[in-house]
Amino acid sequence: MDWFKRNKAGLAKTEKKDIPDGLWTKCPECSEIIYTKQLEENRWICPVCKYHFRISSRKYIDIILDNGQLEEFDSDLESKDPLKFKDSKKYPDRVKAAQAKSSLKNGVISGIGKIDNHDVSFAIMDFSFIGGSMGSVVGEKIARAIERAIDRRIPLIIVSCSGGARMQEGILSLMQMAKTSALLAILAEKKIPYISVLTNPTTAGVMASYASLGDVIIAEPKALLGFAGPRVIQQTIGQDLPEGFQSSEFFLEKGFLDKIVERNDLRKTVALLLKYFR
Repeated sequence: MDWFKRNKAGLAKTEKKDIPDGLWTKCPECSEIIYTKQLEENRWICPVCKYHFRISSRKYIDIILDNGQLEEFDSDLESKDPLKFKDSKKYPDRVKAAQAKSSLKNGVISGIGKIDNHDVSFAIMDFSFIGGSMGSVVGEKIARAIERAIDRRIPLIIVSCSGGARMQEGILSLMQMAKTSALLAILAEKKIPYISVLTNPTTAGVMASYASLGDVIIAEPKALLGFAGPRVIQQTIGQDLPEGFQSSEFFLEKGFLDKIVERNDLRKTVALLLKYFR
């Protein structure tokens, strides 16, 4: 007997519907499954645990600057290969791959914008370009952003997101730490305010230079901050690290931060600080 044979005419077979990729996103902090469109509308902040997903430099520009507008400078600068460096691939090939992936020429965007109608010299790093690493071009663009703040006597805002100095440029990348820090000393002498915004992650050579030299230093919640990674430190000192070590909250507790600011409040907070400085 054909018990499972379809006898009635006109009954169509039910087709399996595939769910499009990217429709849902899992929070790495609390494992909540979130509708991606809801995340976008909430500026990529988990509605359950407030975890801040990493976002692009362009999104930060939209969030922080008036009308999301930036008069960009030095956009044509590109990394060279002075050391003829090669690891698993040649450095120029790695740069080209990063440019194709990120649609950026290098790891930082800089220029002049407005925040609550205050002119600012603005720079924002992008982790999608070789981990936001600081090479000669990144250092030069940060230096020029500082110089524009000095020349125009306007506040400086730098949003950092970086794994540190770029190893493919060796000592040339490390020299950017001294160059940017020296210019920030001049900025301070001129009494021009500098607000440093730290996002996840901000580490190594960037954290050890301009990221930690702001007149006011603010960070997003639960951002990874520090010089070396926690595993490297633990292996070096041979001791267990405190809970929450190298988080924004730990840095605030120890006095290395002035304030932790959620992304939705970032523009309002920076605007208020600029008003105080003014």
